[in-house]
Amino acid sequence: MNFYMPTRLYTGSGCIAAHSQELLPLGANCLIVTGKHAAKASGALDDVQAALAESGITSVVWDGVTENPPVAACIEAGRTAADQGAQFILGIGGGSALDAAKAVAVFAANPSLDEAGFYAMAWNRNPLPIVLVGTTAGTGSEVTKVSVLTDSAKHKHSIHDDRLYAALAFGDSRHTHSCSRAVTLSTGVDVLAHAAESYFSRKSDEISRAFSTRAIRLAMAPLAAAAANETLTDEQRRNLYEASILGGLAINTTGTCFPHNVGYYLTENYGVPHGFACATFLPQMFGIVRAYDAAYADAFYDEVGTDPKSLDQLIASCMPTSDIHMTEDEIAAALPRWENNGSVKNTRADVTVDMIADILGSLFVH
Repeated sequence: MNFYMPTRLYTGSGCIAAHSQELLPLGANCLIVTGKHAAKASGALDDVQAALAESGITSVVWDGVTENPPVAACIEAGRTAADQGAQFILGIGGGSALDAAKAVAVFAANPSLDEAGFYAMAWNRNPLPIVLVGTTAGTGSEVTKVSVLTDSAKHKHSIHDDRLYAALAFGDSRHTHSCSRAVTLSTGVDVLAHAAESYFSRKSDEISRAFSTRAIRLAMAPLAAAAANETLTDEQRRNLYEASILGGLAINTTGTCFPHNVGYYLTENYGVPHGFACATFLPQMFGIVRAYDAAYADAFYDEVGTDPKSLDQLIASCMPTSDIHMTEDEIAAALPRWENNGSVKNTRADVTVDMIADILGSLFVH
């Protein structure tokens, strides 16, 4: 077994106010990194600012985070933090804001660092301390050492480094109540993707599989309700948020499999939200692994309490209608990006680029 997660995590209603004193050792001044809307609409920004005020910590809000945040924006925010003398970075939002906050902490400590140096992890100074407050359920970024950003070529890349763990993470599921149905579904199927890909990773172990199966069991009912356009109860919101954290803990140990990296292609080229993009390829992953190791796949379905058809149907019910059309030439041109790709090789099956071409062709060549 292999597990390391040094982040201090608090969840539950009012957890930020209850533990505001733990912000004090991090510094007297911080930069709050958010997007334009979610942190405010969810009430998380108000809760954070009240906790900071209670602790006598000053702050400046930088709300320039967009979906699939570009490295350039993180550089800008990092220099803003350095100029104001921020002593720690506090990210509020979904995966984009939390991933951006991790990068901002790097650039704040290394304001002359460029994109190449960031990806090479040539950081002369360690990142500033990081605090993360989640508002979606979600990416699980609160508990991972991963930051996924969009580079100057408009390609999504992830970096993994122990220095990106948050010192503190807060998860109050009340902050997810403002999520629209579309956001709830997209981030919710991302939870399924994290948990399932982790289970079918070559690096999975007893701990990661326990996180994965519990996450899926918790997520299925809330996702079915959201897919049916029902208003989620407080308990369903709590369960979905807990599932998000468990999925984050799972992939933090194992990494993801090919649905995530192939999903990046849909996001980059067709604007498909990240969760939907990854979930597009989950049924294909399930089928490939079942053909490769039926006993292992059967154990997965037994442990999560469902069957292949039911899980595929749940995913399909959550997905928007797709109008993506690809040509065979386009697919062929994209294939080199998946040669020797870590996420592809991490899948518990011998996945080839020809198989990926077949999957893309079956879904998008009409």
